[in-house]
Amino acid sequence: MYYNKEKEDVIRELSSNFQYGLKPEQVEESRNKYGFNELVEPKKQSLFVKFLLQFTDPLIIILIIAAIVSMIVEPGEWLDSLIIVIVVMLNAILGVYQENSAEKSLEALKKLSAPNAKVIRNGERVSIPSRELVVGDIVSIEAGDYIPSDGRIIESYNLKVDESSLTGESLPVNKVSSIIDDEDVPLGDRKNMAFASTVCNYGRGSMIITSVGMENEVGKIASMLMSEKKEVTPLQIKLGQVSKVISIMCIVICIVVFGLEYYSGLGALESFKTAVALAVAAIPEGLATVVTIVLSVGVTKMAKKNAIVRKLPAVETLGSASVVCSDKTGTLTQNKMTVVKTYTLKDGILDFNGDAEEHTKDMLKYFTLCSDAEVKQKGNETITIGDPTEVAMVEASIKVGDTKEKLFRKYTRENEIAFDSKRKMMTVFYSSEDGIYSYTKGAPDVILSRSVNKTDEALKANEEMASNALRVLAVAIRKWDKMPTLLESDEIERDMTFIGLVGMIDPPREEVKGAIEEAKIGGIKTVMITGDHITTAIAIAKHLGILNEGEKAITGNDLNEMDDETFEKEVENISVYARVAPEHKVRVVNMWQRKGKVVAMTGDGVNDAPSLKQADIGIGMGITGTEVSKGAADMVLADDNFATIVEAIKQGRKVFANIQKAILYLMSCNVGEVLTVFMMTMLGWDILMPVQLLWINLVTDTLPAIALGVEPVEPGIMKNKPRGRKSNFFSGGVASSIIYQGILEGILVLGAYQLGLHVGPHVGNTAMQHADALTMSFLTLGLIQLFHAFNSKFIHKSIFRAQTFENKWFNGAILISALVMAAVEIPFLTKIFDVTELDGMQWLVVIVAGFLMIIIVEIVKFFERKAARK
Repeated sequence: MYYNKEKEDVIRELSSNFQYGLKPEQVEESRNKYGFNELVEPKKQSLFVKFLLQFTDPLIIILIIAAIVSMIVEPGEWLDSLIIVIVVMLNAILGVYQENSAEKSLEALKKLSAPNAKVIRNGERVSIPSRELVVGDIVSIEAGDYIPSDGRIIESYNLKVDESSLTGESLPVNKVSSIIDDEDVPLGDRKNMAFASTVCNYGRGSMIITSVGMENEVGKIASMLMSEKKEVTPLQIKLGQVSKVISIMCIVICIVVFGLEYYSGLGALESFKTAVALAVAAIPEGLATVVTIVLSVGVTKMAKKNAIVRKLPAVETLGSASVVCSDKTGTLTQNKMTVVKTYTLKDGILDFNGDAEEHTKDMLKYFTLCSDAEVKQKGNETITIGDPTEVAMVEASIKVGDTKEKLFRKYTRENEIAFDSKRKMMTVFYSSEDGIYSYTKGAPDVILSRSVNKTDEALKANEEMASNALRVLAVAIRKWDKMPTLLESDEIERDMTFIGLVGMIDPPREEVKGAIEEAKIGGIKTVMITGDHITTAIAIAKHLGILNEGEKAITGNDLNEMDDETFEKEVENISVYARVAPEHKVRVVNMWQRKGKVVAMTGDGVNDAPSLKQADIGIGMGITGTEVSKGAADMVLADDNFATIVEAIKQGRKVFANIQKAILYLMSCNVGEVLTVFMMTMLGWDILMPVQLLWINLVTDTLPAIALGVEPVEPGIMKNKPRGRKSNFFSGGVASSIIYQGILEGILVLGAYQLGLHVGPHVGNTAMQHADALTMSFLTLGLIQLFHAFNSKFIHKSIFRAQTFENKWFNGAILISALVMAAVEIPFLTKIFDVTELDGMQWLVVIVAGFLMIIIVEIVKFFERKAARK
C-alpha cells in the first residue's frame, strides 16, 4: 500500500522524478501497461437494437400486425400491406439516424467540457486532459481542482480535500505528505492519499499518480458507475405530456373512424388498418427526436462560438435570460495585466516602465515570492502559467532583473496560507540567510488594516490608482524567530509591515461595450459583481455602459447593512457590486429571481459554485475557472469573454424560436391530418388510404421539420424583450396558431376534394371522379404541409422577405420532399399508392389550394400584427 511508504520510495518505485516528472518514453510505456485514465463506459446499444427499439410504440406494432394479417387473409391485396411495412421501416431507419446524430453531438460536447490536470512532464509544467494521465505522473493540486486520479501526496500546503462523494465524510480532510504506519487503514483515514472524483477546496500541493481508470477507488464502485442515465430535458418531458394528450384525442377519433368505416360497409380489417394508420400519422412521435436534434445542433454551434453548453436544459433557459451578473476581471476586461504604477512610502506613486529604485525592486521581489505564477521563455515564445494578476507581478520582477529561478537560489519556500476570497489575502513563508519571513499580498484595504505602519497617504494612493481603473494590490512582510506551527490567518496575518502597492491595468475588452449595448436593447440588464475596489469597478462600469445616470454602485459591506425589504426595493437600481464575498453573489441572484427575472451568473472560483447552482444559468470560465466552478456551471466560456455570453443568449433565443417553429409546423400538420380524415368519415366521403397517410407522414414530418430547426438567427432577434420565466414553447400565439392553421389545412383539403368531383377528364364517370378527387386531396394535403413549412419560418412576421430563402438546408429539404411527394404520379407508382394520374387543371387546383395556405395565413398574420401595434 502506497500510504505505508515514504514519498521518496513511492517516487523511486514508480520510476518518476519530483522535479522533472516522466519522460515521453516513460509516459508511453506506462500508458501501454495501465491504459488511459478513464472509466469503462457502459456498452452502447448497437444500431440493430436501436432499430428494433423504433418499434416499441404500440400503435406501430398494431399496424404492422394488421398489415401482416391482411396479407395472409387477403393475399390479392398484399401490395398495400407491403408498402405500409416498407414506409414504417423507412421511418424507423430515419429515427435511428436522427438518434445517432443527436448522440454524436452530445458526445462531442462531453469531450469539450472534460477536465484538465496540471502535470510535470520532462521538466516542464503542462496542462493535459485528465484521461491522458499515467501512473508516475507528478500532478499539481490547487483549490478548486478535481483530483484527476488516485495518488500519493508528496507535498501539502494546508491542503484540504472534500471526499464526501467517495466516503460520505461531510468535512474536508486535511492532507499530509508523511507516511502512515498503520496497516489496513480505512479509505477516509488515508490522509496521505488523494482520490479521483474528490475536490480540493483549500490550499495547494502535489501528488504522484499511483493508479488510473478502473483501478482507482472510484473505478471499483462498478455498480454506481456502470448504468448510463439518459438526460431528459424539461422540454422533452413537456412535449411528452403534450404528445400523450394528442395521442388520447387521436385514439378516440380513430375509434370513431373505425366504427363509421365499418358501419359504411368496409371490412373490419381495412377499417382497422385505416384507423391505426391515422393514429400513427397523426401522433407527433417524432417531435421529441426533432427537438433533440435542434438542441444538439444549437449547442454544437454555440461551442464553435466559444460557449460550451454542459447541460441541455440550459439552451431552453438561455434565450429567456433577463439579467446577466458578470465578474469584471477577464470577462469584461482582457485579463492581460501589466504593472503600470508603483507606490512605496518613500517615493509615493511612480510610473513603472521597467526601471526602479532598490526599494521598489524589493517590493516587486516580495510580490513575486508570494505567487505561484511562472513565466518561461521557449525559443521566441513566452509561456505563462498561472493567474494573470500574478503573471503581471512576475513579469515586472523580470523587467528589473529578478527571475523566480534567481530568487529561489536565495529563498526556500517553507509553507503558505492559500488565498481565499473571504480573506482576500495570500501568505507564503520563506527562509533565507536573513532569517524566516512571511510575505502577504492581497487587497490594499485589508493588508493596511493589519499593518503596524498604516498611513492615510497609502489609503489615498490606493484610491487614486483605483479611480484610474487600475487593479491595485498591496504587499506586507513579517519577520519570525522560527516557523510557526499553527498557520491560522488571525495569528499570522497581523502586525505586518506594509511595503507598498502596485497598480495594474487590465483594459476593457473592446467588443464588450457593443455587446452590453446589444443586451440593453434586448431588455437584458448587465450587473457587474467584482472583488475589486469600488473605485476601479465604477471607472470600468462607466466606460462600458454598465453604470448609467441614476444607477448605484455599492460594496459588499453596504449590502450586508441592507435588509431584504430594502434590497428588494433597490436591486433594480444597483448596477455594480464591489468587494463582494461569494455569499453576496447568492443573495443578488436570489433577489433578482424573487423579482421574476431569469438570471445568468458568471463564476470562476471554488466558492462560486453555490451562486452558479442558484442562478438559472451558471456560467463557468474556461481559462481562469477552477474545475469545481466549471463542474457547477450550465455553460462554460472557452474564452472567458462577456461578448460570448450575449452571443450565447442570441443563439439561445434562436434555438427557442426554431423549436417553436418545428412544434407549430408538426402539430398544426397533425391537427390538419386528423381533421381531414375525421370530416371525410363523418361526411361519408371516400377517405385517404393507410399507405397515403403514412407516406405524407414520412415526407413532411422529417426533412422540413429538421430544416426548420437549423434556421439562421432572425434579424432583430436581440431587439425583442426577454420572454419571461412563465413562457413556454406554446406561448406567444403558437397554441392558437396550431389550432387555426390545422383547421385551415383540413378545410383546404376538403375543398380540393369537392373541386376534384367537378374538374378533370373524368367528369360524368362517378367512380373515376371520386378516385381523382381522393388523389387531389392526398396531394393537396402533402403539398399544403410543404407550403406551410414556409409559414412556420416566421410565426408572426410576413414570409415575403429576403431572409425566407437564406437557409439552403430548408430550400433543399422542401425541394426533395416536393419531388418525393409528386413521385406518386409516376405511372408505375400510381397503383402502389392507389392514385390516378391528374391532368393540368387538376394539378392547378392542388397547387392553388397549397398556395392558399400561405395567402390566408399571411392575411391572419397581418391582422395579428395590426392588433399587436394597437
